[in-house]
Amino acid sequence: MNLFDETCFECSKLITEKYSTSFSLGIKAFEKHLRYPVYAIYGFVRYADEIVDTFYEHDQRQLIADFRTETFKAINAGISTNPVLQSFQQVVNQYGIERELIDAFLTSMIMDLDKTAYDEGGYKVYIYGSAEVVGLMCLRVFCASDGGLYNQLITKARSLGSAFQKINFLRDIKADYEDRGRTYFPGVDFGNFTAQDKTNIEADIKKDFDEALLGIKLLPKSARLGVYVAYVYYLQLFKKIRSTPAGIIMQKRVRISNARKLSLFLKARLHQKMNVI
Repeated sequence: MNLFDETCFECSKLITEKYSTSFSLGIKAFEKHLRYPVYAIYGFVRYADEIVDTFYEHDQRQLIADFRTETFKAINAGISTNPVLQSFQQVVNQYGIERELIDAFLTSMIMDLDKTAYDEGGYKVYIYGSAEVVGLMCLRVFCASDGGLYNQLITKARSLGSAFQKINFLRDIKADYEDRGRTYFPGVDFGNFTAQDKTNIEADIKKDFDEALLGIKLLPKSARLGVYVAYVYYLQLFKKIRSTPAGIIMQKRVRISNARKLSLFLKARLHQKMNVI
């Protein structure tokens, strides 16, 4: 059984490394006992997102419904022959991750099949389910048995997830709007995306970032550097987006090079040694 479990966690690690260099480097900055659990969470959310974002030639609604059923079946049984679900259910059961968080996440994935535009209420519901709850799942792992610290950091973890998701929306405007027909930001006409629209969105993201940094500094040392690495990656991406005109944002995806990510990783480690975080 140990070999099976290790193989499942290695599958989740491979998924993370293939899909995200940013999060992969950040996870390497965690203390070793935290890495497999975070890989398991990322592998689960990545594959659910993949169903609704890329499997257009298949019945996506049935696929995500089956994925949801199999997820809770694995959690209840404490076993799955699907390696992604096997590693995820172990983390859910070990750390007491609430089913409400998982259900909210899967509900947001289903929303991507139904909705192409959001009002303010729907926007908040979607961001909570698609991003904030992922931060809360990870926070359960980071805080382990310290329920008091978890409760203290809930709003700040949600702010970090919210900031990441809103930056993803800005980065992926072209693909979401032109290829998928989605517009996440309420009240914004992406047929006429203005500099003021972009400025308003960026001001909202800045507030999320400021709140999130306060929480990062309170995380257990075992998790602090890894989360900070992800934070500085996204902060750099945010800075690059802010300096890019609205018209260009609509034409191409803003990226951070792998070389720059490595530089930011080393800078984050220096900040840790200098007790900046």
